Amino acid sequence: MLGINGITVRLGGRVIIDKATAAIPPGGRVGLIGRNGAGKSTLMKAIIGDIDPDEGSVDMPRNTRLGYIAQEAPAGSITPLESVLAADVERTELLEESETCEDPDRLGDVHERLLAIDAYSAPSRAARILIGLGFDEAMQEQPVDSFSGGWKMRIALAALLFTQPDVLLLDEPSNHLDLEATLWLENFLKSYPATVLVISHERDLLNNVVDNILHLQGGKLTLYPGGYDSFERQRAERAAQLEAARASQDAQRARLQDYVNRNSARASTAKQAQSRAKMLAKMQPIAAMMEDPSLSFDFPQPSELKPPLVTLDFAAVGYEEEKPILQRLNLRIDPDERLALLGRNGNGKTTLARLLAAQLLPMEGEMNASGKMSVGYFTQYQVEELSGDSTPLEHMTRVMKDEKPGLIRSQLGRFGFSGERATQMVSKLSGGERARLALALITRHAPHLLILDEPTNHLDVDAREALVQALHAYDGAVILISHDRHMVELTADRLVLVDSGRATDYDGSMEDYIDFVLGRNQNKSSDKPKAPKKDKKTAAKERADARAAKAKITACEKEIAKLEAKISVIDQAMFEPAKAAPEVRDMSMGDLSHQRGKLSALIEEKEAEWLALSETIEVAG
Repeated sequence: MLGINGITVRLGGRVIIDKATAAIPPGGRVGLIGRNGAGKSTLMKAIIGDIDPDEGSVDMPRNTRLGYIAQEAPAGSITPLESVLAADVERTELLEESETCEDPDRLGDVHERLLAIDAYSAPSRAARILIGLGFDEAMQEQPVDSFSGGWKMRIALAALLFTQPDVLLLDEPSNHLDLEATLWLENFLKSYPATVLVISHERDLLNNVVDNILHLQGGKLTLYPGGYDSFERQRAERAAQLEAARASQDAQRARLQDYVNRNSARASTAKQAQSRAKMLAKMQPIAAMMEDPSLSFDFPQPSELKPPLVTLDFAAVGYEEEKPILQRLNLRIDPDERLALLGRNGNGKTTLARLLAAQLLPMEGEMNASGKMSVGYFTQYQVEELSGDSTPLEHMTRVMKDEKPGLIRSQLGRFGFSGERATQMVSKLSGGERARLALALITRHAPHLLILDEPTNHLDVDAREALVQALHAYDGAVILISHDRHMVELTADRLVLVDSGRATDYDGSMEDYIDFVLGRNQNKSSDKPKAPKKDKKTAAKERADARAAKAKITACEKEIAKLEAKISVIDQAMFEPAKAAPEVRDMSMGDLSHQRGKLSALIEEKEAEWLALSETIEVAG
């Protein structure tokens, strides 16, 4: 059992974690979630002992081995395989001792222990983990220093998984992974034999891997059973209960305050008034569920252009002469295109994106683009290169130097930087806020084509949903590179696989691609009759319908939750009039009954809509 017992952590005089308490069961797989800046990483550092809580404690059984990725990526001339093997310190020390030990008894003990920890199969175990994270045999033998920072973090992750700690702590482990490696990691974590605590904003990972959600909000921890979808349902129910309780408490406070005001001055009732005043002072207010009004994505709409926006005809692209990364590219992008690029990191997805953004020129063939087309190209580098000493307003003013201040402020406001938030230093912004600022900067001229290369790495779950909704409302073309399957499924109606130096349309769905990556359904009999292939336009339309249907289903579920919450308020007014919420307190029983009937009818309509939308998805899938 990992126990978090009333811990409080203050940083810079500000309370980040406030008397938080939770109990994580042995062998549990728990997803730690919360808005950006809520204190998730701070909590994890308190668990591993990097931060001493100001109050409370973190308790666990003696000799518990904690596993956590250090902030510094591995470096040096050793290979990834050697780096992973070296992470098992006991094995390394025992092997060194076995080479030099001259005491026969001690040497026997060393070999016995090496057998007990399965030391001799370690190289093959380490290699399997590295392969799962994208390192082929050749890459496993290259020096660590030859890899980029993202690949070095994969090596650090491989080393951590290899050590098999009793409590595995992971902070956004998929940020440096492509979709294929993320799928492998999910399968690894599903079968992990010990306790897992993972910070993640990947809805699919949180649904497929964890059995509990630990929600950090307002410095407090709440443990919910189930995955993320289950958490959302429970949170909606809890929000409705909190709102009803808060309304009831407000009514009670008003009655007590009214009694105190009317009776304090009269000698016969002064004691009773004083007693009620004490009750008021002791009454702890019930806080409303917190919402973030700054969560905002609103892409400016582009002017209309005739199709196509871009065409590639037998184009080749790369970085060195005579060494193209991709060849024989034939691709057409239309103004309303919603396209996702699939394929492992290193296969050329970003190279293709840079070609379409005109950052690279074709080595062979042709690329033709509309002369009036503008492109907004988002990459993680833009987020990292924002000047911490400047404000969002200063950043936007520099790139819109010829525009009026009102237009500059308006563009910032589309992405949540209104009022004082526009003049806050970038160094004080969270990763998600910086990503929003980068998106605001690249879309300042209302681009016709929006290319998003891993836009979700710094965004929490709610921010990702807001981004999906903004992309639905955007009229331009979108090219998406992302390991977030949920975002790809809701955004893209066309999939392009980048592999083996080519980029070709992938006719299957995301589920088909996941099965392909995981090697599932590969051995089905080829003798079975195959359904006739749909033409591309029909398939694309059905995928678009399914994408829109999924977004509407989410909206339906939220609307149903709101309607059910309203019915709960009416039910309380009907059966417990003394606890009626202020908005329904003065309604007659007949009015309450009539209002409840209308709400029930609306729920039936929404449920029917939900069923129809579900059928649309089944047809497309």
